[in-house]
Amino acid sequence: MSQIKPRVFKGARDFLPEQMLHRERITDVMRKVFKKYGFSPIETPAIEYLDVLAGKYGEDADRLIYRLDYKSGTKDQAALHYDLTVPFSRLVAMNPDLTLPFKRYQIQPVWRADRPQPHQGRFREFYQCDIDAVGSKSMLIDAEMVAIAYEVLKTLGFTTFIIKINNRKILNGITQYAGLEASMTQEVCRSIDKLDKMSWDDVEKELIEKEFPDSSIQKLGNLLNKNLTLDNLSEALPDNALAQEGIAEIRELFGFLKELGVDSQYYSFDLSLARGLDYYTGPIFETKLSDQPHMGSLTGGGRYDQLIGMFTGKEMPAVGTTLGLDRIFTAMQQLNMLEPIKTSTKVLVAVFSKEEMKNSLQLASQLRAFDIATEIFPEPDKLKKQFTYADKKGIPFMAILGQTEIEENKLTIKDLRTGKQKLMNIEEAVKVILGNLTLED
Repeated sequence: MSQIKPRVFKGARDFLPEQMLHRERITDVMRKVFKKYGFSPIETPAIEYLDVLAGKYGEDADRLIYRLDYKSGTKDQAALHYDLTVPFSRLVAMNPDLTLPFKRYQIQPVWRADRPQPHQGRFREFYQCDIDAVGSKSMLIDAEMVAIAYEVLKTLGFTTFIIKINNRKILNGITQYAGLEASMTQEVCRSIDKLDKMSWDDVEKELIEKEFPDSSIQKLGNLLNKNLTLDNLSEALPDNALAQEGIAEIRELFGFLKELGVDSQYYSFDLSLARGLDYYTGPIFETKLSDQPHMGSLTGGGRYDQLIGMFTGKEMPAVGTTLGLDRIFTAMQQLNMLEPIKTSTKVLVAVFSKEEMKNSLQLASQLRAFDIATEIFPEPDKLKKQFTYADKKGIPFMAILGQTEIEENKLTIKDLRTGKQKLMNIEEAVKVILGNLTLED
């Protein structure tokens, strides 16, 4: 049989324990915060019918859907998740008896036929950690999305992020102000959304290439080329009902954020934020790192009151946001926020001989009963070899149970970080290990 070269598909990755332990900790933080706000877990299939996914994201994003070579050209053609929002909308439509408002979180991989950019945390297979709420138009729900993103990032140790907030109604109103048809809103948004990577001059060139009227481009430039506050924008568009509605929603959202205790230095109104997906209808939000401009958004989402209606035939208010596990993990790596770790094991129980194996097994069981992650060396061997194994894995303690310890009903705990050891009873050992205490002379 010919040998196959082992390789990973471009844009996908393997994760060893030293990465997975950190990723698990990040998702553990997320789950804890999600549950604090009343969100419950769900899961949807990785595979969806193509017609369920296609036509929901916009022309640019639709091209990135991973279509499967399965019944191509038929109504049964399938594709992999592009995101978790559209499958969630499909799930809501198929479960009309859900208690509203329905608040869910979902942590699963998604796939996009995109150009991988690892330094920016962009991959073809990556995890999204989503929260969504269906059945309420209250801006309090939108504010909770921002508050959750804020709390997760602060808990993980980020200090230099900013959550940018805008409203699609404002952008729709600006389209009207520029003298453009409502059908042009998505094109306007796609160009505006690039302002975090391009200058206004570059965006202006793009609008010219798209054959936007000169008068419209000039009006857009008058607004977007300035750092307008909500008050400034309200004064600039006094007769635009749609923009004024969006401004009022943002003000209400900001009021809720203040009451929720979200520090105002971590969020701001940003007129250039557009979010490229077509299904947004109200407030939109996105988190950027101030000291890592090359990194994409860590979190992003918004209100999508019409998406579920594409499956049910009637509008249902909904809002959600995603926290990008891979972007967050990549950013923490680059910012040296992750302490080296290779294992979750706290103690290795040494084995001297076959005769003493029984006692070592009993000790391991005792330690595990105290919820201490414990390994036992699988076979009798030289103590030096067992020390080397524990040291390479980064296990902080070894439990040594020789004939003397057995006779005295005690054990010796060796701290591999300091090289010191001490004879003690099981209760003392548990206190040292659980407390991660350092043994000294």
